[in-house]
Amino acid sequence: MKLLIVAACALVDPDVRVLIAQRPAGKPMAGLWEFPGGKVEVGERPEETLIRELKEELGIAVKEACLAPLTFASHSYPEFHLLMPLYVCRRWEGTVTALEGQGLAWVRPNRLRDYPMPPADEPLVSHLMTLL
Repeated sequence: MKLLIVAACALVDPDVRVLIAQRPAGKPMAGLWEFPGGKVEVGERPEETLIRELKEELGIAVKEACLAPLTFASHSYPEFHLLMPLYVCRRWEGTVTALEGQGLAWVRPNRLRDYPMPPADEPLVSHLMTLL
């Protein structure tokens, strides 16, 4: 089974809300909500992935020192096994903007379960609720 490594980030604003993004139509699991991030490319560290993806997807600049690892998810889908480290980030430069047509929502941690998520993302919610 193929192993896919995807880095994810829980952006936390000053009001202690977490940013989640809705997968756009035409993508697998369209309509579900997830933490922003993306596939770790060959030769890339997860932190580098997040810096690149957050710039591409949301138009924000994140420094590596502002990415704090929190936990990870390990989940088998029919086509691949997903390993997803989750980082927390409270500081970035720029304004969060949906650059890829995705829906965005700033959500209080205790309301994250109100948003349907892919199976790999769901167990991460309790870790965020404990932290925040």
